Amino acid sequence: MSEVQSYRDLIVWQRAMDVAVATYELTRGYPRDELFGMTSQSRRAAASVAANIAEGYGRASKQAYINFLRIAQGSLKELETHLILAGRVRIARFDAIDPILSQAEEIGRMLKALISKLQSHPGR
Repeated sequence: MSEVQSYRDLIVWQRAMDVAVATYELTRGYPRDELFGMTSQSRRAAASVAANIAEGYGRASKQAYINFLRIAQGSLKELETHLILAGRVRIARFDAIDPILSQAEEIGRMLKALISKLQSHPGR
């Protein structure tokens, strides 16, 4: 395993970027009248996951990093909710949503593990 030199080296950030890209691709097919509703909210939540991982990584303290990882967890749950709602109101098909939800669950586990690791190791 190579040493992490940048937030871009973090697998969890890379996976979060993949989910953001998949969300943008999915929402291109949403109805135009959802542009400022479900489309915008889903995209913002998806982008926020990777952005908060990166922002936390760039902070000076471990506690600030952990706090941003927790914000990323919240954004991930927000994204999951938007995707499930899109399926339930038939804006998108569940066969298109489910792979993104599966990736989101994996990212959630990775964030939880990273937070636990940071909390259990002294220093940064």
